[in-house]
Amino acid sequence: MERYYQKEIECAPYEKIREIQSEKLVKQVQHVWDNVPYYRKKMEEKGLTPGDIKSVDDLHKLPFLSKADLRDAYPYGLLGMPLKDCVRIHSTSGTTGKRVVAYYTQHDVDLWEDCCARALMAAGATDEDVVQVAYGYGLFTGGAGLHGGSHKVGALTIPISSGNTDRQIMFAMDLSATVLCCTPSYAAYLGERMKELGYGPDDIPLKAGIFGAEAWSEEMRKDIEKTLGIKAFDIYGLTELSGPGVAFECSAQSGMHINEDHFIAEIIDPDTEEVLPEGSTGELVFTAIDKEAFPMIRYRTKDICKLTREKCSCGRTHIKMAKPMGRSDDMLIIRGVNVFPSQIETVLMNNGYAANYQIIVDRVNNTDTFDVQVEMTPEMFTDNIGEIEARQRKLSDDLKAMLGIKAKVSLMAPKSIARSEGKAVRVVDKRKI
Repeated sequence: MERYYQKEIECAPYEKIREIQSEKLVKQVQHVWDNVPYYRKKMEEKGLTPGDIKSVDDLHKLPFLSKADLRDAYPYGLLGMPLKDCVRIHSTSGTTGKRVVAYYTQHDVDLWEDCCARALMAAGATDEDVVQVAYGYGLFTGGAGLHGGSHKVGALTIPISSGNTDRQIMFAMDLSATVLCCTPSYAAYLGERMKELGYGPDDIPLKAGIFGAEAWSEEMRKDIEKTLGIKAFDIYGLTELSGPGVAFECSAQSGMHINEDHFIAEIIDPDTEEVLPEGSTGELVFTAIDKEAFPMIRYRTKDICKLTREKCSCGRTHIKMAKPMGRSDDMLIIRGVNVFPSQIETVLMNNGYAANYQIIVDRVNNTDTFDVQVEMTPEMFTDNIGEIEARQRKLSDDLKAMLGIKAKVSLMAPKSIARSEGKAVRVVDKRKI
């Protein structure tokens, strides 16, 4: 039996959804014009005023926002409410070490938690379930979003955060956890560790999992479902738009329903910026139509995917997005963390290295490995092992401070990393995703 958190809106006819979107968009554009000078200036440059936006049909006229805008406007330039009305921030790493800081009013938090509650109920959760939230808590949005959603559903929530795998398994077994929320690679690792401890899917009461924050394949889904004896659901979100719950999978598992009463999705050609017809593959763009504190309009996600409004067997009418097939920029997602080669470059340059390096990412035992090979300059080249190890440790520490995750650093002899005629091959991603 299909479960809904807010059935009336989740199954509303398309005309009703468009009506809601148009009404909210008109109000949001006025709100941003009045309260976000940074975006008002962008509108003025295009010769626009709020009066030009009368419905969703006019959305294409509005200027885009990009990661670069978030960097330029950091920290308060895109804030849409007085700070005294904001109750929380979340943050993710940006391209050059400047973090993306997103603000929330209590109203924003409530709407976000509603979106996560919809995702949980689409995965079959009810107030009789025990939801183990093993996403990271803190600045990361994963833990907070699913935690709030679980509360809204009325489930018993285990706010265990990530890591400490044996304790995770103990809690899941002792407290009869039925729904697991974490990254797919961590779910796979949990399954592997359970096997090592002699437990199989029948020893654990889990029935469903909600996994996101990193790319994962259908093969990985099948593997997790088999190892943990669950049905595995995908969830999508961005800190800039609240966090997880922007879109989620239903029982059909054939794409993620976008919460269209809160977010309008478009697909554009990343080069020409033209809006493409439904069913086309292109860059996903989102407009958050009722976020107060951090109102993103036409935010370019850089995720490449397509949208479809085909009738869904679950009864939900909201448009579905396919799993993103890649990105139109060079961002990597490693263990759920956004990593840009430019951040690594910044750390290397600050330590006196040239920009001759290679990032090698792989997935071993369902966990991402992250290696950075760096050429020493002729001046610093040495065969003193102690000195090399000390330098590697220093770079590794500096990268962790910049990125939030640990990289294994290997210092190489000058000229040992292959040079390319064209664009330097900075990233070697061996993960099968």
